[in-house]
Amino acid sequence: MYFRRKMRFLLATLALIAVGGCATTQEYGRSSANPKSIANSENRVRAEAPTEDSATAKSQVQLASQTEDISPSAPLPGALQDEEEESSGSGQQSGENQTASESTAELVQPLELTLAPPVAERQQPVDYFVQVALGGHPKIRAARNRVAAAANVIPQARALPDPSFNNTFWPIQNQALQTAGGRVGHQFQLGQGVPWPEKLRAKAAIASREVQMAQAELDRIEREITEAVRLAYYEVWFATRAITIVEETRELVDDLTQVAEARYKSGGTQQDVLRAQLEADRLDDQLVGLRKQKEQAQADLAALVQQPVTLIPEAQQDIGLRDVPERLENLLALAEQCSPELRAIASEIQRDRQKQRLACLQKYPDFNLGLNYAIIDDDTNAISPVANGHDNISFMVGVTLPIWREKINAGIREAANRTSSSAQRLEAERDVIQGKLRRLLAQADALVEQAGIYEDRIIPRTEDTLKLSFADYRGKRTDFFALIETYRELLMFETQLARIEATLAGTVAQIERTVGCPYGG
Repeated sequence: MYFRRKMRFLLATLALIAVGGCATTQEYGRSSANPKSIANSENRVRAEAPTEDSATAKSQVQLASQTEDISPSAPLPGALQDEEEESSGSGQQSGENQTASESTAELVQPLELTLAPPVAERQQPVDYFVQVALGGHPKIRAARNRVAAAANVIPQARALPDPSFNNTFWPIQNQALQTAGGRVGHQFQLGQGVPWPEKLRAKAAIASREVQMAQAELDRIEREITEAVRLAYYEVWFATRAITIVEETRELVDDLTQVAEARYKSGGTQQDVLRAQLEADRLDDQLVGLRKQKEQAQADLAALVQQPVTLIPEAQQDIGLRDVPERLENLLALAEQCSPELRAIASEIQRDRQKQRLACLQKYPDFNLGLNYAIIDDDTNAISPVANGHDNISFMVGVTLPIWREKINAGIREAANRTSSSAQRLEAERDVIQGKLRRLLAQADALVEQAGIYEDRIIPRTEDTLKLSFADYRGKRTDFFALIETYRELLMFETQLARIEATLAGTVAQIERTVGCPYGG
C-alpha cells in the first residue's frame, strides 16, 4: 500500500512539474531520489505559477492519478518494484538515486500520452454535427449533382436542333443524273430545322422549373439530414444525462448501504443491508444498458456525419433547446415560404403549365431551311451538246404541316390534366403540413408543461421527502422499504425529466423540419 501511494504521488508530482515547465527530464531523476526535494519542487511550482495555470495543473494531476491503472505504460509498476528491491538489497544511496532517475525518465513519455484534453474541449453543440453532416453526406452530394445536371438542361432546351449534311453521288457514270450543263457528279445538301420561336422559349422555361424542383429536393434532403442528426444527438444527450443521474444516485445508495450496515451492527435486520446492495447492483445493471444505448446513438450520429465513432465528440451538458412557437398561423405562413415540399410542387405546377403552353404551340409549324450544291462535269460523257460544267447552287425552305389535330388536342388535354393533378397535390400537401404542425405544436406545449411540473413541483418535493425519509430511517421511525421507494421515485422522476427535455428538443427539430427553416428567423 505504501509503495502504491508513493508511485501515485510521484506521478502527480511529475505531471505538475511538466505542466509548469520548471524542470527538465534530468531534474526529474535528481528530485525523485529524495522525497524532501520532491516536496520542495512541488511547493516552488505552486508558488511561482499563476492562479490559472495552477488550476490547470491540478486538474491534469488528478487526471494522471485517475488514469494510473489504465495507462499504456504497463512496465511502470515493475520498474518501480525493481527500484525498491535494488535499494533494499544494496543499501547504498547512490544506487537508489541512479535507479530512481532511470525509472523517472521512463515515466515522462507515458505521462504525455495519458493526459487527455479537458472534457469541455471534446463537447460540441448540435449545430456542429449538423454542419459536418451537411458538408459531406452522400445523399446531399448526390442531390447537388442532380441540381447541376438539371441546370445543364437549360442551354440544351433553348438550342436549335443539329443541322444535317447529305451527299448524293452516282458512282456509275452511265447512270448519273444529266443536266443541260453536264453530268452531276455530287450533290451536297445542308439543312437546318428551325422550330417555332415560342417553342424553344417554352422548353427553356420547362427546364428552368425542373431546376427549381431539383433545388427544392436538395433542400428537402438537407432538412431531412438535419432532423436525423438532431434526433440522434438528443438521444446521445439523453443517454449521457441518464448515466450522470444514475451515477449520482449510486453515491446515494452507497450512503444508504452504510446507514443500513450501521443499523445492522446496532441490532437491526440484515435484510436492509442486502436490500441496499441489491439496489446498487440494479443501478450497475441500468448503467450497462444506458451505456449500450449511448453507443448505439453515437453510432447513428457517426453514420450521419460520416466519421468514426471514436472521433465523435460528446454532447454538451446544455441541450440547447429553443423556444417553442406559440402561434400556428405564423408557422403555416412560414411553411408557405420555406417548405421544400410545397416549393417543389409549386415549381411542378409551373412546369406543367409551360408543358401545356408547349402543347398548344404544336399547332404552329416548324421551318426547314437548306442549301444545295451540285458539282457538274462537262467531260465526254455529258449528253448535252451545250454542257459548260457550271456547278449549281439552290436554296430550300420548308414547313411542317400540323394537320393531325386530334394528336395535338390530346397532348393539350394531357398537360392540362397534369397541371390539375399538381394543383390538387399542392392542396393535399398543405393539409398534411397543417395537420402535422398542429400535432407537433400540441405535443410541444404538453412537454413544456410537463417539464415545468417536474422541475418546479415533483422533483423538489420528492427530494424533500427523501431527506425526511432518510432522517426517519436513521432515527428508526420508518422502515427501509419506504426509503427505497422514495429513492426510486426520485431516480425515475429525474430520468423522466431528462427524457421530456430530449423529446421536446426532438419535437422542435421536427417542427423546423416540417416548416422548412428555423421558425425563429
